[in-house]
Amino acid sequence: MDTQVWLEFLKQNWLVIAIALIVLIIVINLVKTVIKWALVILIIGGLLIYSGISLDQISEVVTTVTNETVDTVKTEAMNMMMKEAKEAKYTSNGDGTFTVKAPNLELKGSSGSKEVEVSFRGVSVGKWDINETIQEFIGQAKKN
Repeated sequence: MDTQVWLEFLKQNWLVIAIALIVLIIVINLVKTVIKWALVILIIGGLLIYSGISLDQISEVVTTVTNETVDTVKTEAMNMMMKEAKEAKYTSNGDGTFTVKAPNLELKGSSGSKEVEVSFRGVSVGKWDINETIQEFIGQAKKN
């Protein structure tokens, strides 16, 4: 959710919001039953509907931001792999698994697997399919 959108909405609808807040204060102070909370929910719901924001739109924004963040982290990690390949150390764990450590990256996987678990700057960024860049990184680490 862009703050600029909210500011523009507030500028355009400040009178409606002010009236709704006054009605809310009156309802909360005067009505002392369950009806009070039903009226509060109706007023807030009315404002949300009036603003034109739906739960689908909120969900879509959250999904978009999440996907962009994951893509950015993956791109940064891949770039880091290329830069730190000469410093990477390959360690065979003896049970068919391996670990590749570089200053900012750590890969854990098993021999013959098509996936590795990637940690970037100490934070797990999930399991990734082994692509050409990751294969080269592991190969360079074995040479080191």
